Amino acid sequence: MSRRRTLSSRKKIALLAGAVAVAGGGAFAFAANSNAANVENAATSVVCQGLATALGNNESFIAEQRAAPDAQSAARIANREEVVAEIKRKQEASGCQVGESIRADGSAQNGGGAQAGGAAQDSQATQPASETTAPSDDAGSTGNGADASAQQVCQGSTVTLSGEGGAPAASSNQFPSGTKLRVTNLDNDKVTTVTVTSVSGSCVLLNDAAFEEVREPGKFLIRRALIEKVG
Repeated sequence: MSRRRTLSSRKKIALLAGAVAVAGGGAFAFAANSNAANVENAATSVVCQGLATALGNNESFIAEQRAAPDAQSAARIANREEVVAEIKRKQEASGCQVGESIRADGSAQNGGGAQAGGAAQDSQATQPASETTAPSDDAGSTGNGADASAQQVCQGSTVTLSGEGGAPAASSNQFPSGTKLRVTNLDNDKVTTVTVTSVSGSCVLLNDAAFEEVREPGKFLIRRALIEKVG
């Protein structure tokens, strides 16, 4: 007479749990690989390149302040770290490699590689000379400067700075070079009108000179901004 061996309820549950864990692990690995394959970087996307450049400029500024601190360095660093966090959020929202940065010397950080740095340098080198010296029409003026011909754009966008030098100018991911944008800081009513000269990962990213015209003392992020297309 044969005796049939049966699995206990506990063994059945253990085997079932193991199978689910293996299947779940495989699905997680597949999803992770799929997401990684969809992430862009500065070498493949001009938007990601703009964000990486802005991040690199701000990280360089923080490093310089830490290397040679003064009485205001702590406040400057705190504000720039807020800008860095905002740029990283935009990198994630844009499908870019979060934390990728390109420094002023063209070097890339966080997996960007030399190719990404080279792409940034090539982009800057091919800009027409006329686009690198865009003047500000109403630098440091007050009031929102609204007029019938102005078109409000990018409602709700914050405005940060790229850390780039030169005459007042802006970069944008929505408007081509030559577009004139008027930016009003609603917290102090200061206005600047600048010309877009390059691509970034934001609706409008001001360079240092333009940001200086509308900033509040000690702040490197404008949370309440009116952005208008005026030309």
